[in-house]
Amino acid sequence: DQEFVGFRDGYRGLVYGDVIPLNRSAVRGISKNGGTILGTSRFGPYSEPDGGPENIKKVLERLGVDGVIAVGGDGTMAAANRLLEDGIPMVGVPKTIDNDLEATDFTFGFSTAVEIATEAADRLRTTGDSHMRCMVLEVMGRHAGWIAIYSGIASGAHVTLIPEAPETLDQICDWVNETWARGRGPLVMVAEGFTLPEMDDAYSHKGLDEFNRPRLGGIGEILAPLIQERTGIQTRS
Repeated sequence: DQEFVGFRDGYRGLVYGDVIPLNRSAVRGISKNGGTILGTSRFGPYSEPDGGPENIKKVLERLGVDGVIAVGGDGTMAAANRLLEDGIPMVGVPKTIDNDLEATDFTFGFSTAVEIATEAADRLRTTGDSHMRCMVLEVMGRHAGWIAIYSGIASGAHVTLIPEAPETLDQICDWVNETWARGRGPLVMVAEGFTLPEMDDAYSHKGLDEFNRPRLGGIGEILAPLIQERTGIQTRS
């Protein structure tokens, strides 16, 4: 028989040996829930003074744990790979809604994100058509435009903008004007990591996250007034 324990709050639980048993009664009924029953944190496994592979090996030995299953996104997987190289038995399970981890077709959370973005886009399309406005919907996607592409296709967005394909403001406004000319309220779907050609980096005004990466978000609020100014069409983000 295999037994499982759950480390509380991600790598913090791994470093400090904070676990709960994951038997059948502990996990009963959680499949319908979002998030995690274990909690999460931005704590890194190499965080001083108590982190590092030697300390983690001692923790696993004390608990009688043979290996670690790490469930997470870019930061979690990068740390898991480093721990593996340092001799900790690791299995990586890709869970990032951006769907941007290699060696996997669909990451956990991606389908849910697309469903929610598509529902939001459907509602915005009816609002845009009613008021004959251009609506800009910004979705997640730091380096990859999967959410924008899938939800853009599903909702029939008239413009879909992704990090992999910078577009000029002139081209965006041409698409918006073409849609407007057909008597429709244009819907622009934009991933948070999208850049205009003159931008060196993705738009960020919220500082850095715990992995020293810029906190993205807000490109939709930048685009909306530019589109309105260029086209004369009332635009909301």
